[in-house]
Amino acid sequence: MNIFEAGMLLCFGASWPAAVLKTYRTKNVEGKSVLFLFLILIGYICGMINKVLNFGYDFVFWLYVLNFALVFCDFVLYFRYKKRPPKA
Repeated sequence: MNIFEAGMLLCFGASWPAAVLKTYRTKNVEGKSVLFLFLILIGYICGMINKVLNFGYDFVFWLYVLNFALVFCDFVLYFRYKKRPPKA
């Protein structure tokens, strides 16, 4: 069943690099939800804990880590750029 979980994580994680790059380039977080990002981070943490407690460090665990890192980058960028006025 790990192959299906890996597929899910690959599909979910495919969009995060583009989202992080867009935030970094535009320095605009308008329309982003910090609550959404936070909930996604919590979900990835839960997935990592499940893997460690039940299955060990298989390749899917590292997909969780990669996705977590990408979302965390977007989370940090949100707070870095949230006080900037939107571009006209």
